[in-house]
Amino acid sequence: MAKENNKKRKKDKLSEADIERMELLQRANEKVGKRLSINTEKGNLEEVDELRELIGKEFEDPEEKYNIYYRGIRRLLMDFLPKGQEFKEARDIIYDEKNIFLNLDKKKSDNNGIRKSDGRMTFQPVMNEILDVIVQWVSESQNPFDLYREFYELNERHGYGHEKYDKTSLSIAKSMYNLSEKDQDLD
Repeated sequence: MAKENNKKRKKDKLSEADIERMELLQRANEKVGKRLSINTEKGNLEEVDELRELIGKEFEDPEEKYNIYYRGIRRLLMDFLPKGQEFKEARDIIYDEKNIFLNLDKKKSDNNGIRKSDGRMTFQPVMNEILDVIVQWVSESQNPFDLYREFYELNERHGYGHEKYDKTSLSIAKSMYNLSEKDQDLD
């Protein structure tokens, strides 16, 4: 009985707008799979069946993801990055930047050498974005330093960090970025 009186007193103290907000919140939580949405054109509340919307949306296509990753991203990098043991460290640094982007900011240096994510399973729009960068690089430059700079700046635009390297690898990464900037100044 005392609880009901407290609720009535609190309700009496609430403004009309607060009461309306509470009612909206209660209505929004009533049905699972449905939500309230404001129709800006009509200026009214509408109930949206999220489950029906989800069924109507296209899911990611595993075959397309496979083609984008293996026949696009991976194949182009293998074909156009310098080959051989003497270029391995530079390739690995480029791959690290690519993988940070594909894994939405997951880095090996955050988890003692384990990324805890797989870029082959990322979202298709993310794959398409990096594939576009690679295709542009292949058609315009094919300079590995330019690709490193593109990946580095792509991660910067998305607010992602970069791998933390030992002093030797860090100096190589910085040199690659600087060499790319010098090439850009010559154009």
